Amino acid sequence: MKSLKLNAFLNGLRSLLSVIFPLITFPYISRVLSVSGIGKYNFSNSVISYFMLIAALGINSYAIREGAKYRNNEQKINQFANEIFTINTCSAVVAYICLFVCLIVFSKLHSYLICILIYSIQIGFSVISVDWLFTIYEDFAYITIRSILFQIISIILLFIFVRHSNDYLNYAAITVFSAVGSNILNFYKAEKEHGIHLVFHFNWKKHMTPIFILFTANIAGLIYVNSDITLLGLLKNNYIVGVYSISSRIYAIIKSVLSAVLLVSVPRLALLYGNKKISKYKKLLLKLTNVLVLLTLPAMVGLVMLSKQIILIIAGNHFLRSVISLQILAIAYIFSILAWILSDCVLIPAKREKYMLHSMTVSAIVNIVFNIIMIPYWAEKAAAISTVLSELIMFTSNYHYSKDIVKEVFTSKDLLRTFVDSLIGCIGIIVVCLGINAAFSSLIIETVLSVLLSVLAYGLVLILLKNPYASSMVKQSFDRMKSIL
Repeated sequence: MKSLKLNAFLNGLRSLLSVIFPLITFPYISRVLSVSGIGKYNFSNSVISYFMLIAALGINSYAIREGAKYRNNEQKINQFANEIFTINTCSAVVAYICLFVCLIVFSKLHSYLICILIYSIQIGFSVISVDWLFTIYEDFAYITIRSILFQIISIILLFIFVRHSNDYLNYAAITVFSAVGSNILNFYKAEKEHGIHLVFHFNWKKHMTPIFILFTANIAGLIYVNSDITLLGLLKNNYIVGVYSISSRIYAIIKSVLSAVLLVSVPRLALLYGNKKISKYKKLLLKLTNVLVLLTLPAMVGLVMLSKQIILIIAGNHFLRSVISLQILAIAYIFSILAWILSDCVLIPAKREKYMLHSMTVSAIVNIVFNIIMIPYWAEKAAAISTVLSELIMFTSNYHYSKDIVKEVFTSKDLLRTFVDSLIGCIGIIVVCLGINAAFSSLIIETVLSVLLSVLAYGLVLILLKNPYASSMVKQSFDRMKSIL
């Protein structure tokens, strides 16, 4: 069985690259493309995401949960993989049909037609990705290597082909290449190792019922994630969409890094719960929750303190309006990560998809209603506030439906101590950021010193408070450095 620590490191590296890529491209793109161009790019992306969801159904979560039980049985996992691949192929065909109907019916989309069609390439390529198969086998080394390769190629293409304010279509094409280019390699590897192919004679109903429940839940989830940009585009204009897109993209990038530890733990937790090893399951869940709290709270506070500097470095002066919405979005991190733990690590392994559906539906309704009422008055600020409210509702509802499993984890003295230790450490971050801001006028120096000294101050506070999880992470880091040297 592969090491969770190694997988967390590899997935963290992959997520870190997903941060480095935008950090390299954002400052360039925000200066080369107009705010309106970025708005068109993001609006098209938000539209196609709904059809991507149709293609994906609830396959990824379902396949990881069910496939984890078969991974030591070659015959069963191969048959299972073929059945899931076939379902995914059919859902992609349906997604394309729905997309073309909408493009014909809704004239509002005609001005975005080419950009939407470029993004639609992802629908077909998502089928041959079979990422769920590599996740079942915890093959994060392969996933990480292929991500590095295609992100490097994409950066090179970006600087070659995106050089003018109207090159947003080139940017969209390169983004698609970065996202789906490796899927061809995925399919080749999957076909070679598992003989993956289409099959039609199997018990569809066995898979489709839980998949459709997860699909419906994912629809609700996508609505409360993407309706912000979609409604800003419909109720406001491309400029406001461009402003909010910067803050929401930064929020999403940092969230993806924070969730790296969570994602590598999902197949292991599903395996433990599926095999009724509840004691080991809860022990791993407790450790995961403590580690994520230790990482999430300082990220939240640090982003609030340095939001202006980050916006200036990444996007420039003409995106300064994004600062407030970014600060508001930062508050959502803690609710989002905890809600994610409860959905992916508890409700799905426990086969309680219908309860996750309820949570996401309520969150989506709140998000849409608040956005429709308040966006005309507060624009991007309303979109950010609605995200915070939705994440809070999602967490509260998920906890209600999983409390019989997680109560001893979420009410443990261990987790309470971690929360208190982390909050005390965050005071150090605030003090450092305020001090550096007063002492330095250089934007780059101020930002770099604030980040480095904040990490140092936060770590020192946790060590002085003798937090066991922080001490363990520090020890592991030093051991890894010694082994390298």
